[in-house]
Amino acid sequence: MPQGTVKWFNDEKGFGFIAQDGGGQDLFVHHTSIEATGFRSLAEDQRVEFEITQGQRGPQASQVRVI
Repeated sequence: MPQGTVKWFNDEKGFGFIAQDGGGQDLFVHHTSIEATGFRSLAEDQRVEFEITQGQRGPQASQVRVI
C-alpha cells in the first residue's frame, strides 16, 4: 500500500493533499476517504497510507489511514 505525508488539510472545507513517498503527483484527499470514526481530519506532516483511485480530476487518495 502506498505511503506519504499530508501536505495540508483544511478541516472547514474537508479536503487536502498528500505528498507521495518517492515523488510523483500530490494526491487530493477528501474527508470521506479517511478511514476513521467520528470527525475525519488529517494534520500537516502526518504519515498516512492509502490506495490511489481515479477521481473526476485525476488520481486521488482513498482508504486513507494514519500510520
